[in-house]
Order: sequence, then C-alpha cells, then structure tokens
Amino acid sequence: MNVQITEKDRFEQTPYSMWLQTDVLHTLQRTVSDHPGEYSFIINCQVMELYWALIVRELQTAQSSLRQNDLAKAQQALQRVIDAHEPLNATWRSLSWLTPADLLPMLGAAGATFGRDTALQGWTYRHMVYLFGIKQVEHLEHFKPQPRRWQQLNEALNAPSVYDDVLAFLHREALPIPPAQFQRDFAQPYKPSPEVERAWQIAYDQRPDLKNLGEKLADIAEEFTAWKYRHLMLTRRTLGSRNAYFGVSGIEWLTPTLEEIPFPELFSARTFIGDPPAGCPVGKAKD
Repeated sequence: MNVQITEKDRFEQTPYSMWLQTDVLHTLQRTVSDHPGEYSFIINCQVMELYWALIVRELQTAQSSLRQNDLAKAQQALQRVIDAHEPLNATWRSLSWLTPADLLPMLGAAGATFGRDTALQGWTYRHMVYLFGIKQVEHLEHFKPQPRRWQQLNEALNAPSVYDDVLAFLHREALPIPPAQFQRDFAQPYKPSPEVERAWQIAYDQRPDLKNLGEKLADIAEEFTAWKYRHLMLTRRTLGSRNAYFGVSGIEWLTPTLEEIPFPELFSARTFIGDPPAGCPVGKAKD
C-alpha cells in the first residue's frame, strides 16, 4: 500500500508518528464510565484485537505458502504466530485487578452508550479460530449487525483451515492422508481421524522437516489453549457464574472442550509416535 504523506503531515509529525499513526492511535480510547480502570480495559482489549488481526494475516500467509509447497516460508509465518501469543497471553495479567464491582459498571455504561451487544467478542478473534479449524457456525449470529464482517466470517467458515492446508501438503508429500479429508464440508467441525494420526506418526518418525511443522502447530495449539484458560480464569474472577451467551454461565461458555483444541491429531498421534511400525516386533528392526 502506498501511503500518501502531505506537507502538513511532515510539518506536524515526526517520521515515527507518521509511520505508526500515533496521533490517530491515541484518540481511539473512548471511556464511557467514571471507573479509573476503564482505560486499561480498553487498551488491553485493543491490543488483543491487533494481535488477533496479526495472527490472521500470518495464518493466511502460512496457507498461501503451503499451497505453493513453500514449507520454509509457511514455517516462518507459523513461528511468528507462536511468538505473537506470548505478549497476547500476557495481556490477561494487566487485567488481573478486575472484580465484578469493577467490570459490571463499565459494561453497564457501555451498554447504555452503544446499545446491548450480543457478545464481548470481535470479528478478528472469530476469524482466527475459524482459521485454526474451530468451526462453530452459531457464533456468526453475533456479527449480523456487521454485514461486511459477517460475509468475511462466513467465507472463512466455509473455507479450508490452516490444518486442512497442512493435511493437503502432507498428502502431496506422499503421506497417507485419506482423500475424504479434502471432500468434506469445511464449515462443519473437524473430526479426528485414525488415518491422520498414522500419517503424523510417519511424519514424526521419518521426516524431520514435517516433524518441525507438527511441533510448530502443537506450540500454537498450546499457546491458544493457554489464552483460553486465562480468559476463563478472568471470567471466574469478574463474572462468577452469571449467564453469558445463549443462557449459559460464562464459566460453562468458556470452558474449553476437545472440539476447541486446534490440530487434534498432533496430540492423539503421540500415543504412537516412536512405536515400531505395525507388524514389527518391539526391539527388532523391520526387515
């Protein structure tokens, strides 16, 4: 993108401010209550939004690279996703002071000012988890007031996830990924497969480059799950068992399920990684 810089910009801003748009950035925090912590709440939520958008871009770069069979570039993008999660997850520490007496007045003021929202959740987060392969169509309901973002998310819901592209890459590398993996409805939740477990076992035992790819995905899954756990803990501290969405408590809503862990076979396949090949007795080399 070519940025148009005017003489007025050059006169009134430093190169750093022009590049990072700091004058605009520091006008984007609009408090609606008298609580002294609201500014901190807004800043931390905005930081998360920026990291989610960054992760979406990196995941899309990884997908594009995998489709071009450029494993090195894909792994570089996935490493940046891993690195981005460390500061992202650390934002929860900045909100550890929140109690119900702090949060509820802020939420009440936000509702009175902007109208009641269906969820305290941005489209960037939902796009990220769809790319992770966590396909939950019910969450699209939250974004009906944003038709353009609803369309964007609907496309992501129905498109292959990063994991789908990884499995397609493994298939092109002659690993035994069943063709049914590429013929399914991508909008439906992913169902783990014993055949995919077997393919990962082979990758880990015989292909160091693919083992490295698997470990990067496992790191991302672990970091994302850590983020969700910190979210759950903060919700317990600030909402208790109050209802969240669809009439269930915030704790129940946020408690991770097996379906919400990305790249599932990377963990279940570890049951078999390092075992002798099928039909080969333990302690003896295969003929």
